[in-house]
Amino acid sequence: MRLLVLGGTVFLGRHVVESALARGHSVTLFNRGRHNPDLFPKVEKLRGDRDGDLSALSGRRFDAVIDTTTYTPRQARRIAEILDGRIEHYTFISSVSAYAGFPAGRSYDETAPLAEGNHGYGPLKARSEEALESGFPGRVTHVRPGLIAGPHDPTDRFTYWPRRIAEGGEVLAPGRPERPIQFIDARDLADWCVRLSEEQRTGYFNAVGPQSLLTMQQFLEACRSAVGCNARFSWVPDEELTAAGAETWIDLPLWIPENDEDSGGLFLGDNQKAIAAGLTYRPILDTIKETLDWDVREGGPPDSPIRVTPISRKREASILAGWRHRPAA
Repeated sequence: MRLLVLGGTVFLGRHVVESALARGHSVTLFNRGRHNPDLFPKVEKLRGDRDGDLSALSGRRFDAVIDTTTYTPRQARRIAEILDGRIEHYTFISSVSAYAGFPAGRSYDETAPLAEGNHGYGPLKARSEEALESGFPGRVTHVRPGLIAGPHDPTDRFTYWPRRIAEGGEVLAPGRPERPIQFIDARDLADWCVRLSEEQRTGYFNAVGPQSLLTMQQFLEACRSAVGCNARFSWVPDEELTAAGAETWIDLPLWIPENDEDSGGLFLGDNQKAIAAGLTYRPILDTIKETLDWDVREGGPPDSPIRVTPISRKREASILAGWRHRPAA
């Protein structure tokens, strides 16, 4: 298969390229050449900009495209125009953020309403899906992941937890221990996207994991088991964290108050359609161990514009002290 990867050198994109090469495909990258330009020295690299010069793609033919970078409908329309009828299949990495919202306590599947408007990450992803479907009718797979985890993650949204637990001591564990969470290993997502391209499968899919229910307690205990340390967990309820000014997703990754009217159900995505289409998952212990190994060995770029800054140890201790010394009810 002649595969064009838009992006291909950062996080998910580099895992897509590695998977495609391992499966014997001919890969071409199209990107600006600004991130990890020395990766994949034997792969053809076309230089350009999704918002600017696309001329390197003019006249080229590919069996399939995997797009890890588009996030505006204008970018989607421009790609569709220059590739025109010269591709057989297009896999677009969208996001669960394309949905209109995640009401507390309510699961959602691929038929949930999409975000409206043209401003903000989620609405722009939704409009990009529409633009690509219009440009390549009946040839697009729309993949909607939630949190993506694994080696080379530039966001720190997952990596924080195995790193923090490896440090040991008392760990602030957010919310209810039985609270469901979801994430997917970038390598599992990448492998599946390549297989979707091979099969020319189309449709819309929630690419969330793991395969079955995972609670925050199970995840943190898996982190402790993976790193082999003496960390102990102190569970602080949602309302106490909110009162302490903790910022969801950022101060404590994977934490969103369950009663949040707009996002409380984010981790309740239905993945059965994706599983039926071949999505598989490695053991979460492997994701935890290998992500921490990568973080210790090299870690993500500290200046990444999408990297979050989780809670400091000092602030963590302050919130825990406030929780322990709260007035009696």
